[in-house]
Amino acid sequence: MELSYSNNLWELYKVQIIETLILIGIIVLVKIIANKSVGRILNRLDFDLQRKRISLKIINLFILLTTGLILAGIWNIDQAELMVFITSVITILGIAFFAQWSILANITSSLILFFNHPLKIGEEIEVLDKEYSVQGKLEDISFFFMHIRTSEGELITIPNSLALQKMLRTKKSSN
Repeated sequence: MELSYSNNLWELYKVQIIETLILIGIIVLVKIIANKSVGRILNRLDFDLQRKRISLKIINLFILLTTGLILAGIWNIDQAELMVFITSVITILGIAFFAQWSILANITSSLILFFNHPLKIGEEIEVLDKEYSVQGKLEDISFFFMHIRTSEGELITIPNSLALQKMLRTKKSSN
């Protein structure tokens, strides 16, 4: 009896199971190709390991979202129910970002600093501020903060949105 039930399920969902397995194979290939391509491009642009990791995380997030949408199509998830779920999640995220707009500003600033600013980890930088200037070695740029190690050994963290608003002076490190 149990074997008959399994066969009936297989016959009922055979097309969806095969399409899902094909999709998984395609996604694995896309991830491998994307990882190698991004690695080559970022090596050519002389980006450091941290920037490569962040780039790969962003690409993998887009691949995951695309996979989820394709799977929803394969398994015939009701579009109205899916849209209610997606809009509910987006609404909750929108409220959270509105309540903490600085989070969104810092993430956006980190992407701008990451892709469009000539800063490199390991460089000596100075954040020019008339009240409190900071000078030291740039250790990291995360999604929210820049981490600067001063010559006295202090670790200073500056929100990315603030760093984007200030003038920055860079000096190549002698490493």
